[in-house]
Amino acid sequence: MSTDTIAINNPILPGFNPDPSIIRVGEDYYIATSTFQWFPGVQIHHSRDLVHWQVIAHPLNRQSQLNMIGNPDSGGIWAPCLSYNEGAYYLVYTDVKSHAGAYKDTHNYVVTAQHIRGPWSEPVYLNSSGFDPSLFHEEDGTKWIVNMQWDFRKDRDPFNGIYIREYSETEQRLVGPSYRIYSGSPLGLTEGPHIYKKDGYYYLMTAEGGTSYEHAVTLARSRTLTGSYETDPLAPMLTASGKPELRLQKAGHASLVETQSGEWYIAHLCGRPLGKGDNRCILGRETALQRCVWTEDGWLRLAHVGNSPQDQVQRPDLPLYPLPQRAERDDFDAERLGLHWQTLRQPVAEDWLSLAERPGYLRLKGMESPNSKFRHSLIGTRQQAFRCEAETAVEFEPESYQQMAGLIYYYNSQNYYYLRISRDEAMGVNIGILANDHGVYYEHTTPFIQLEAGASCRLKLTLNYGELQFYYAPAGGPWQAIGSRLDAGKISDEYATHMVDGYFTDWGFTGAFIGLCAHDLSGARKSADFDYFTYREPQAYSQDMEEKEEGR
Repeated sequence: MSTDTIAINNPILPGFNPDPSIIRVGEDYYIATSTFQWFPGVQIHHSRDLVHWQVIAHPLNRQSQLNMIGNPDSGGIWAPCLSYNEGAYYLVYTDVKSHAGAYKDTHNYVVTAQHIRGPWSEPVYLNSSGFDPSLFHEEDGTKWIVNMQWDFRKDRDPFNGIYIREYSETEQRLVGPSYRIYSGSPLGLTEGPHIYKKDGYYYLMTAEGGTSYEHAVTLARSRTLTGSYETDPLAPMLTASGKPELRLQKAGHASLVETQSGEWYIAHLCGRPLGKGDNRCILGRETALQRCVWTEDGWLRLAHVGNSPQDQVQRPDLPLYPLPQRAERDDFDAERLGLHWQTLRQPVAEDWLSLAERPGYLRLKGMESPNSKFRHSLIGTRQQAFRCEAETAVEFEPESYQQMAGLIYYYNSQNYYYLRISRDEAMGVNIGILANDHGVYYEHTTPFIQLEAGASCRLKLTLNYGELQFYYAPAGGPWQAIGSRLDAGKISDEYATHMVDGYFTDWGFTGAFIGLCAHDLSGARKSADFDYFTYREPQAYSQDMEEKEEGR
């Protein structure tokens, strides 16, 4: 992250960090972002200057709070809303159990905490009528849940509108009637609601146009909480739709914050395509900030002319507050994994992951296949720059072809590249690249390469925009490229999303992860020991801007 004293450099949260919900508590700013099928649920980021950010917590870190075993790819945690009221933090969110086709099973909950780092409470169930719930704290002490409602019926608008209903904190349930307060602007696909109160108006900020290149932010307002709401006559207030020259695309799904010095910003979702006609966003949907102002007639506008997202934004009148960033190298010496690691659908448990059985090593005990949506021995970290590299060293003695371990470049269970060590009846221990491409199995190394049994082997991948290259170094030898350059663009939302007969049969909402994993299809839980992991990237913002100027 740049330490530029003038500008906020976007995106402020690079890599898979979508659906930002921003708040200020005193001098501290917090942003909660979606994590989908990755556990623990929800990432909370902290800043004091809106320039420097650090991940500080994952609130949903117990299986009693969040059981995602069997959840679909891009299911799980959608669009958390973070708020603070009278000394307590509130987090409302959706746990999506199904989303492809006509129906969506979307269960909404609220958890609370006295401290932002937790512990957070057990969840209270709210409803399942739609997704993207938000909590509004009224001045009279009442609390209100706002969410979009889903209509699965034929020839109906599935985005049925924004609804509001009172939440009784004492009874821990929704009470009273449900009000439909907004049907959306002509852009449609109205979701992601947040309500703010200012100068006698209730302002409803929504996401519209879908989550891809037509995404937008629309504002509406009303003199009463339950409506009706009038759409901003100049809506949308933010969008990149129809502006392919912009570096930040997919701008939408925003939330609003006021600084202690009286300045206003929105945090919003965005995406950065690979460029040169390739619209795939391997870094997933990210978070950016835009500076805003209020007009004399009471509408929110971007501080600059127009409604396009800017790469650089004037920072607030606050002292700079640098924060520690993750180290490039993880030697697995700590008692628990760092916050930059996440797992698929399940919490860390000694029956499949240990940092203690062999001190200084990460031990993964192989479970189900890379295609599993249940028990998968994998830890992953976000790719956060177009150019980066990752490296590890693994000791693994497979006894059959059903046992594998190594380094994976992962989007979801249907799309990944996997540099794995395994065993063949004739060759013995070997290394090669496997892949899933829309669920179809491929081998990108023919034949596989023999390795010395029982010896440590280093594994590496490098990413250069749309190109992925794997390397290996057996038994302390030099690095050797393995396989050809692969299409990294397949590890993206755009590639993962499928539509059949007008229905989306598969969605892509996440982003690229680099992971360490072990698999044992025999059920014996053969373990692999990883000595370290490094993730390196250049000065991502300055490099990305330079290449934008060159027309990449």
